[in-house]
Amino acid sequence: MRVLAAEGPVEETCGMLEPHAVPVPSDSVLAPLYVGADLLDAFAIHLPAGASDDPEVLSRVAFERQAAWIHTLTWVRDTVMATVGVKSSREIGAAAATRGLQVIGYFPVLSKRAGEMVMGGDDRHLDFRVSVLVRTDAQGRRELVVVTVVHCHNWLGRTYLAVIAPFHRTILRANLERTVRMLVTHTPR
Repeated sequence: MRVLAAEGPVEETCGMLEPHAVPVPSDSVLAPLYVGADLLDAFAIHLPAGASDDPEVLSRVAFERQAAWIHTLTWVRDTVMATVGVKSSREIGAAAATRGLQVIGYFPVLSKRAGEMVMGGDDRHLDFRVSVLVRTDAQGRRELVVVTVVHCHNWLGRTYLAVIAPFHRTILRANLERTVRMLVTHTPR
């Protein structure tokens, strides 16, 4: 493990630590789901040199060890949504594991291909998909891109989405930044 000093690698990667909104990738396996989505966004961050290109590895770094404040928000979400019969995060992951699906964090893995992994689930109020892609940007730098697509089925889904959308964006940006910080700290040089 490599610990970063106040000078050097941290300064060199500061530009990479800014997650930013990007156009949704047209080459994602999720592209057919973009039409009519109730939530559709994509955020990217540059990957440090030597970081993995495997979307599964990057998904695990991003979603398996969440910050404490994200755990707290997830607990609040689960507690509130249980009152209207919506599955908790833990229940989503457990149900997927029972069906034999791989789970990252609490997200069921639905598919994986070179450079992209798709996770998500369907429920009575909404269906969601999260794609984790690794691609090269216009300047030739590798970047991690996370795409989210949500389709609501009813008023509960639309209300839920209206409430959580700002949190979703904040959490996603924080996860991307934390992922790169972890990769910078733990990538051998």
